[in-house]
Amino acid sequence: MKKELIINVTPKEVVIALLEDKKLVELHKERHNSEYAVGDLYLGRVRKLVPGLNAAFVDVGYEKDAFLHYFDLGPQVQNLLKYTGQVRGKKRQSSSLGHDKLLPDINKEGNIKEVLKPGQELLIQIAKEPISTKGPRISTELSIAGRYLVMMPFTDRISVSSKIKSRKEKDRLKRLIQSIKPKNFGIIVRTVAENKKVAELDRDLRELLQKWDECYNNLEKATPPARVLGELDRTSAMLRDVLNDQFNSIITNDKSLYEETKSYLQSIEPDKAKLLKYHKGTSSLFDHYGIEKQIKASFGKHVSMSSGVYLVIEHTEALHVIDVNSGNTSKKEKSQEENALRTNLEAAEEIARQLRLRDMGGIIVVDFIDMQNSENKKALFNKMSEVMSHDRAKHYILPPSRFGLIEITRQRVRPEMEIKTAEYIPSESGEPQKVQATILIIDEIEQRLIAAIENKGEKVTTIKAHPFVHAYFMQNKKKYQYKWLLKYKRWVRIIPRTAYPLMQYKMLNAANEEIIFDK
Repeated sequence: MKKELIINVTPKEVVIALLEDKKLVELHKERHNSEYAVGDLYLGRVRKLVPGLNAAFVDVGYEKDAFLHYFDLGPQVQNLLKYTGQVRGKKRQSSSLGHDKLLPDINKEGNIKEVLKPGQELLIQIAKEPISTKGPRISTELSIAGRYLVMMPFTDRISVSSKIKSRKEKDRLKRLIQSIKPKNFGIIVRTVAENKKVAELDRDLRELLQKWDECYNNLEKATPPARVLGELDRTSAMLRDVLNDQFNSIITNDKSLYEETKSYLQSIEPDKAKLLKYHKGTSSLFDHYGIEKQIKASFGKHVSMSSGVYLVIEHTEALHVIDVNSGNTSKKEKSQEENALRTNLEAAEEIARQLRLRDMGGIIVVDFIDMQNSENKKALFNKMSEVMSHDRAKHYILPPSRFGLIEITRQRVRPEMEIKTAEYIPSESGEPQKVQATILIIDEIEQRLIAAIENKGEKVTTIKAHPFVHAYFMQNKKKYQYKWLLKYKRWVRIIPRTAYPLMQYKMLNAANEEIIFDK
């Protein structure tokens, strides 16, 4: 699998697209000088306690107070409160924890009133960005992420990523970390640390300790609410978390970001710096790599696949619902059961992509096409688990229910990606008429023509469409009509019809009859 990271910089924001085998799988947006990003550390002040929820609301400077549940305090919160008080009271000389005697863990079944009080200053970390009408979700169980390691103060625990399967390698990494880590700092060894030398791990650990020292200096002089340590910008964080041997290019259209990214790559993976490229073309970066078209095709209510299978995605306050439809696909298999299995397996891949792309979180219910065979249901569940294994967000998948539903829970830490794909064109009355994205009409026509010929066995001879659509086909005859002629040994005429709205078209067969497609 080849991966590409396309970074498009505009005056207002940075948009990052992750492509896998040329297909868009993740899209991230970051406004310039954005705050309250996941991983940021803030000095906040407890606004009020809510014993009924066993939680507190904390002022971190956002328009809505941040939410802190008792379970998000972390067992070592007493040590954090002691450390914060010492730093704020200038009773501490350094950020080192080597001489600290750790206090006992708090009671797992305790109450928020036993730990916090209104007006108290509190060092917290953003766990979820503000979403909709809610403020940030926060935690006092701090962690600072590096390329190979994640450092956690006030604990001595060492753990290794479960994705590293070799027991020998896990033991080696634990021994190395035990030999270099300072006292009272816990370490999580990330997957990319596999087979790395002690010098690389030690360099990463030193950088994390420098960040902790920076947090100490900022905490000492901060006036709450204030950010005391910022997470990496979204671009650097993406590179830190996903960069691996499968990457073959990283492209940006901004010279200053190019230089910053090059410097960062040289610090974490010098060999990967050569993958970075600067886009000098006059065309838009996203248009040049076909990303804009993929965005338009992927974020609507209906998501079509080349075979004719399509998804209908609905969002409610409580959950997300995805309906799988076979569309124009014919029953090439021997039975309806086999046809349903093929359709469901294909849909599973697109669903996994959609969850990553839109960063959909919470409860997701997928209504697959009904199947009776238990082995087929098991195959679908295994396929769903396999394609979701590439998702970095925490998730859990339940096997198909008796009604053919698969339920998924997926963690979301940032606002769901929502992009308007509808466009407005003048209608006969002069009022703007909402239509699906016009950028997709050519693709839809071609997909339906292929489905009609290959799946329905129709002999398509004519397409009637709006003059703008006709003009586009006339300018791209080699790309469409001549390609169809070579493939299907049939010339398909394109006829302009001024009476048609922009998005309307008809396909006719050899008998001059209209070919009807399922909605």
